[in-house]
Amino acid sequence: MPEEFGQFIWYELMTTDVAAAAAFYKAVAGWSAKTVNMPSMDYTVLEVAGEPVGIGGILELQAIHLAEGIPPNWTGYILIDDVDLCLADLVMLGGSVRRQPEDIPGVGRLAVVADPFGGVFIVFTPVPMENPLPCVTPGKPGTVVWNELLGGDPDVVFPFYEKLFGWKKAEAIDMGEKGTYQLVSINGEVCCGMMRKPDECPMAFWSFYVAVDSLDAALARITDAGGAIVFGPREVFGDRWIAQATDPQGAYFNVVAEKR
Repeated sequence: MPEEFGQFIWYELMTTDVAAAAAFYKAVAGWSAKTVNMPSMDYTVLEVAGEPVGIGGILELQAIHLAEGIPPNWTGYILIDDVDLCLADLVMLGGSVRRQPEDIPGVGRLAVVADPFGGVFIVFTPVPMENPLPCVTPGKPGTVVWNELLGGDPDVVFPFYEKLFGWKKAEAIDMGEKGTYQLVSINGEVCCGMMRKPDECPMAFWSFYVAVDSLDAALARITDAGGAIVFGPREVFGDRWIAQATDPQGAYFNVVAEKR
């Protein structure tokens, strides 16, 4: 199995305006954007300054997506060793396939799937490489440092991910009326959280936290660039500050910093 089996390795934004979204996240997170010519489309890769690899990409929402009611959104890629075998296990565990496996020439094989409560993610197997690409610097501003599932009861949904990817439970934090916030360890690193979604939230979803240097400064950049703050600032775990936001096209994302 690859060293990073079961880990989130890529983050993809589907949006109605690729150029506007790239400009927004450049202003907010400092990401640079470059266009890569693919066989069937152009793909925008997002990069953090000084890092040897990208952290994500942007695709344009097509008419078929809009007709299905899919809004602008971020989705995470989870690295596995065999997409087709994974899908068989995923369906057996109560998950669903939202988009059948597809080969991206020179990149890898992927499928869009969902857990039993509807939380969507992408399973991905890259093409074999003699020299695997290095990882980005952990915790550096502009990198994604936390993955969060708002969905079903963590005690019910966690076994799905445990059996599929080998994830392990870490600390469970009592959130009172909101239920339990279950921390998750992937390959020895606590990098995910799961909790029951609020009743007013129409669907389960994964969301992602981008590290920033200062929370207040990042929130000012978000609003100045046309985004909106939907929650926060809030201190968590006693040493982090977070906020939740939407970009100008409506995609939901989070920011986190060590200082206000």
